[in-house]
Order: sequence, then C-alpha cells, then structure tokens
Amino acid sequence: MKQLFTRVAVKIGSNVLTRRDGTLDVTRMSALVDQIAELHKAGIEIILVSSGAVASGRSEIHPGKKLDSVDQRQLFSAVGQAKLINRYYELFREHGIPVGQVLTMKENFSTRRHYLNQKNCMTVMLENGVIPIVNENDTISVSELMFTDNDELSGLIASMMDAQALIILSNIDGIYNGPPADPSSQVIREIGQGRDLSSYIQTTKSSFGRGGMLTKTSIARKVADEGITVVIANGKRDNILVDIIKNEDVPYTRFIPSSEPVSSVKKWIAHSEGFAKGELHINDCATQILSSDKAASILPIGITAVVGEFEKDDIVRIVDSEGNPVGIGKADCNSGQAREAMGKHGKRPVVHYDYLYIE
Repeated sequence: MKQLFTRVAVKIGSNVLTRRDGTLDVTRMSALVDQIAELHKAGIEIILVSSGAVASGRSEIHPGKKLDSVDQRQLFSAVGQAKLINRYYELFREHGIPVGQVLTMKENFSTRRHYLNQKNCMTVMLENGVIPIVNENDTISVSELMFTDNDELSGLIASMMDAQALIILSNIDGIYNGPPADPSSQVIREIGQGRDLSSYIQTTKSSFGRGGMLTKTSIARKVADEGITVVIANGKRDNILVDIIKNEDVPYTRFIPSSEPVSSVKKWIAHSEGFAKGELHINDCATQILSSDKAASILPIGITAVVGEFEKDDIVRIVDSEGNPVGIGKADCNSGQAREAMGKHGKRPVVHYDYLYIE
C-alpha cells in the first residue's frame, strides 16, 4: 500500500453509525472496522474517535417517564458506551487487534499536565499495538463544558497525538459548492489556506450529531493550520478509508495543511480558547506587531486592560482595541502582576511568544 501517513486520527460521526430509527448500524460499523484493520496491518497507527454511544443505548432502554435531554443523554450514553465498546472489541478481535477505551472530557484538556497525561496514555497504547477508541464521557459532562461535538474532540486528539492526518467521516461526500441536495452542486476537492467558504456552508445541524458542517470546517481549518491534513468524507461509502489513504479517485474534501510546523505547546494552546480565565486587551501598535511575520511576545507596554482574575500558567485571550479576538496564550504571571506592570517599559512578557497562538 503506497502510504503517505503513519499515524491517522479517524472520527466516525453519529450519522454514519446510526440507522434512520436512531439505533446502531452494526453492518456499517463492521465494514469500517475491516477497513481500519487493513490500515493497521499496513503499519498505520490509528486513533479512533467514535460517536454512537447514545444510539447504542437508545435501543436498549425505554424510560418509564419522559426525561429531559440531559438525563436522556446521560442514561443512553452510560448504557450505550458499554455496548459500543464491547461491539468494537468483538469486531477488532476477529482481526486479532486489541482496543482500549479512552473516555475524556473538555476539562481534561484545560491544563498542560492533564493534556500530557492523556497523550502519554494513548502513546503507550499505540506503542503496544492497541487502537485507542476515544469518546466524550457524556455521562458526567456538564452541558456548558461539553465539546461542540466529536468533531471538536477529534481535532484536539489529532493535534495532541501529532497525527499526520485527521479523517472526519460524515454522511455526505465532503463540502459542496452549493446545497448538497442540488444535483448541480459538486464536492470541493481541495481547500487551501485562507479560502473563504462562508457562502457554501449550510448551517443546519446533522440529525443525530450535535455539530454541523460549519463546526467541521472551522475545526478542519484550525487543524490544517497546525500542519495536519484534514479530510471530510462519506463514511457510508464502501472502502472509503482505504481509498483515501491509497489516494484513489473518490469524492472527498481535503484541507491542505500548513507547511509551517507548530510546536506541541502551541497546538495545545490553539485548542484551549474555551478554558480562558481572563483577557489581555492590547493597543493598536501591539496588534500590528503580532500580525506581522516577526516573533513577538505580549509585553506590558502594549497592554491597555487586564480583564478577569487568573493565575500564572492559566490560559488568557488576547483582544485588540476594537474588542476582536487576536489570539490565545498562557500567562507568565497572575492578573494582579499583569495589572501592576501594564503600560510600563522594560518589563518581562505577560505572555511569551513560545506560549502564544495567533488566530
């Protein structure tokens, strides 16, 4: 097999694994496992981010009374997660491939220590020939701290594990240049850096998933900017994963990765916006310097306001004079020290360049 990649993250969406009635499509699941097994045997390390826990549980349990959406999700996912991982275990066992379950939550990415702990766990699994199967721990995730959906989680995992590619499997062939239902619409085969897609993207959510195409493209963009190839493809197409890896002529959308490598710390920071504890407002001069090609830190002289309370090493947002987000960084001091140094010359950076991600 002619292969470009040695480590790939694969995200299988709810709409790929779910039948029309909301139950698990075991036939599709089995076909995808066969493809992953083929890639695994060709020497490619696979990290699988799989939805489908709620669909697995839905057919098992019929609640006596009407549950609200959170209770329902927790109940179905608790029962379904066990059933889902058991299904994967049995299917991969037929190929002689061991799998391991990784349940995670958004908070587990909020500190560098937790982040590296997860990375280490999955690295050990891969080194021992085990395929990690990752899902959000819906049973204990609180709504406001949940990932937008597993697309966001898969982007974080691909970035954290230094994957060379992230393949997002949905129920359509990719991103179209018009409404997917319109026969004249075609799949956009390649998307380069900075291409405006806003006129093409439908903002509707998928029927069983939590995120739509808008989420997928914004995550694909961010991950591609970190030097990782991102593919959005149809998981219901036969042999789709193998065809993508072999570079066969099948329809899918590929986001061209940036040629500039990004450090692992910056990768973590790039996906950490949701954990920001405060904001640093900067003046126009500092904004101009940050948007130039020069490597620049956030110095107190350029800071006009410090919003919120944060400790050293917390994540902070960088905001320009118009209130627009400019970037995200790891604070090198607490908010009190930042306020004291604000506007002064000759002080140490509040956010060092090495810990700064410009959006």
